[in-house]
Amino acid sequence: MADHILVLNTGSSSIKYELVDVRTRERPARGLVERIGEEKGRLTHRAGDGPPYEREARFPGHREGLDAVLEAFAQAGPELHPMAVGHRVVHGGTRFPEAVLVDDAVIAAIEELAPLAPLHNPVNLAGIRVAQRAFPGVPQVAVFDTAFQLTLPPEAYTYAVPREWRDRLGVRRFGFHGTSCAYVSRRAAALLGRDLEELDLVVLHLGNGASATAMSGGRSVDTSMGMTPLEGLVMGTRSGDVDPGLPGYLERVAGMDAQETERALGRRSGLLGLAGTPDMREVRALAAAGDADARLALAVYTRRVRAYVGAYYALLGRVDAIVFTGGVGEHDAATRAESLAGLERLGVVVDPARNGEPSSSERAVSPPGAEVAVLVVPTDEEWEIARQALALIES
Repeated sequence: MADHILVLNTGSSSIKYELVDVRTRERPARGLVERIGEEKGRLTHRAGDGPPYEREARFPGHREGLDAVLEAFAQAGPELHPMAVGHRVVHGGTRFPEAVLVDDAVIAAIEELAPLAPLHNPVNLAGIRVAQRAFPGVPQVAVFDTAFQLTLPPEAYTYAVPREWRDRLGVRRFGFHGTSCAYVSRRAAALLGRDLEELDLVVLHLGNGASATAMSGGRSVDTSMGMTPLEGLVMGTRSGDVDPGLPGYLERVAGMDAQETERALGRRSGLLGLAGTPDMREVRALAAAGDADARLALAVYTRRVRAYVGAYYALLGRVDAIVFTGGVGEHDAATRAESLAGLERLGVVVDPARNGEPSSSERAVSPPGAEVAVLVVPTDEEWEIARQALALIES
């Protein structure tokens, strides 16, 4: 296990984990704990080529879920003695432009930043604390989703709000999905056979959370998510862009306070609010069966993506490639085609045959020689976290 890093990605109601061999990129074990906090949770642990180790139980919180992960390694293997543990942490504010070794000061800072990501930072910390207890003396590395986006120029991250909010309260755009953007942009450059530093890209991370990022020379210059992960594209349960006057309106006419509105926009909106389900596969099935709400949800979703692509094309002045990643971006050919429909005059064309071919590999779905390449690059945030953790501990 001298060459292995355990990567923990603790979400709001789940724990995704992988044991990564940093020399070969093999994954001796991986798993998922789902439905944390619900009556019936589930753990699925896969070690090597053997059958999965599965367990159904109630996991009241992330501590119990992580304890179950350690038990799965003990029961089904492999023996767990990692050289380091890499943790995905959603919000690092402006304090963490790169991965850091976790100490008491880092933990305190992540706690202080929790109001900016209340669904994520506290559970990210739970993963760190359980790993510290389980692996005393093993380096713990925090990799921040916001770090990659800290290259945004002031005109991109500054909101037109009172100076006191900006100076004293730290109100600004941060952006997220940085770990994914870092990985897929390097892979996109390799797929194109060009240096990342010479490329202008639009990265579309479309999953339950969704974002668009404009990149120039390997650096983020604009991104759709904002101070929190709520801004931007339509997502599984998040609204994305809405009128800033909406909370005030709801307070006046419905008596809803700010917290109630924030919860509704984050947990009961997006595809769930439009079509009754946050799962794009189910939305597609409903739409195919004639469900009007599902059809509207697809139109709203893809129109928003198309609007951001057009805006970022104008901002960059030129685009070498549009890169789809994330669960929806990687697997939903119809969403890719519909999101880019009508952009042919900008050199953006999707080849129906290439786009419709089932594949889980990196590939181009635009015609050969297209002015703007349209790429599908499966993201690998776990590898990116392991890579950054290794670089830090070796330095």
